Amino acid sequence: GSFALHYLRDKDQREVDFAVIRDGKPCMLVEVKKGDEPVAPALPYFQRATGAPHAFQISTDAPYRDLDGFHERAPVKLPAVTLLSQFL
Repeated sequence: GSFALHYLRDKDQREVDFAVIRDGKPCMLVEVKKGDEPVAPALPYFQRATGAPHAFQISTDAPYRDLDGFHERAPVKLPAVTLLSQFL
């Protein structure tokens, strides 16, 4: 497929760090945090607005956990290493 990577921000200053576009349609949103924070309100907002089937808030400090976030449709908090390991 054809992929693109974007950043989302609206006029109300809501933002998401990464929007992965596949064949012209949003397929995944990713918000990056250092620690274990509550899900950023912009993540579910942009998931609803774009129709992206997957939305992740990843933590760069969290250790690996054996989870498959791609089975969830609501925003999911995951360690960054867990999400990245699922791309292999």
